[in-house]
Amino acid sequence: MAERPGRQPRRPHFAQVLRTERLTPHMQRVVLGGESLADFSADTCTDHYVKILFPAEGVTYPEPFDMQRIREEFPREQWPVTRTYTVRHWDPQHRELTLDFVIHGDEGLAGPWALRAQPGENVWFMGPGGAYTPDPTADWHLLVGDESALPAIARSLEALPAGARAHAFIEVAGPEEEQKIDSDVEVVWLHRGEGRIGDALTEAVRALEFPEGRVHAFVHGEAHFVKQLRHLLRVERGVTREDLSISGYWRLGHNEDGWQASKREWNARIEAEQEGATPAA
Repeated sequence: MAERPGRQPRRPHFAQVLRTERLTPHMQRVVLGGESLADFSADTCTDHYVKILFPAEGVTYPEPFDMQRIREEFPREQWPVTRTYTVRHWDPQHRELTLDFVIHGDEGLAGPWALRAQPGENVWFMGPGGAYTPDPTADWHLLVGDESALPAIARSLEALPAGARAHAFIEVAGPEEEQKIDSDVEVVWLHRGEGRIGDALTEAVRALEFPEGRVHAFVHGEAHFVKQLRHLLRVERGVTREDLSISGYWRLGHNEDGWQASKREWNARIEAEQEGATPAA
């Protein structure tokens, strides 16, 4: 029997910053482009994401940029750091990739970079990944998330056909963080203020009178409220696993490295807890 070919290493994409735009006080848009994106595509899922590669401070990598070579030749602490961002828009004709960054001043890695990014700056990234797009056979749609899920929810709403039934809840810090979404679905904007992230979302979904028929749901954001809504939807409302895209994009008190290291165990524990509960009839 012939040996199975080895898995080909994923190669990063190269792009340049074309322009930036401040959308709201805490949301910065960066548009990437260039001829090197000719082999890139992100038009099958509305939650497509890419992983931007940030060089370790003070480290120069060999050219051409090769992640496999870097992993083989550099100690782990000198590998590029990755940060994950949803594709807000992909324009294949002009080869423009739009990413929106939540920013908190100088806090974090990607946010400050997005604020300082200048046209012509080089960027390397992996991807895209993604798994969700609104199911056209569903009777209605439920989309729920905080700022981190806003780009994916906006893209999903814009992909819905005219007249599609949907309920969308997006929690932001305040009214100044609301954005224009090109959709006829009326978005319920929830203003967090000084409250805990996700509490308003949990209350809104719990209070929602669910329409008749099969729902296709997308619920993403901070892990704590996602856990609560997973229980509400899977156990109390009986939404099947196949009709639910749900995940913690981030976790309060953890950076992406720490959260990704523990995310699988966190999700497995929640699944085990909820599999032991009795779903609604």
